[in-house]
Amino acid sequence: METLALHPDPPPADYQAAMDLARAAAARRLEEPMLLSWYDRDRDFEAPQHAGECHLDSAVPGYVDYALHHGARLKVDIQDGRFVFFFR
Repeated sequence: METLALHPDPPPADYQAAMDLARAAAARRLEEPMLLSWYDRDRDFEAPQHAGECHLDSAVPGYVDYALHHGARLKVDIQDGRFVFFFR
């Protein structure tokens, strides 16, 4: 899986701004990218929701495991894990 680390200046104001950056990056690298999962550290929120409940004692967060098992090909990491998006 390709990992793309972004450190925009200025940093994204919120999740929606980060999502816009991630979608644009995915569109440049993948044909018809589809968002599989994501994490917003500002709100401590992941999607799909409750994916982490099965991983409470796991070293791998639920949203990461979900992406890996659903064909993720690109990880977009914005500001060292502040926002993380997985696409296929």
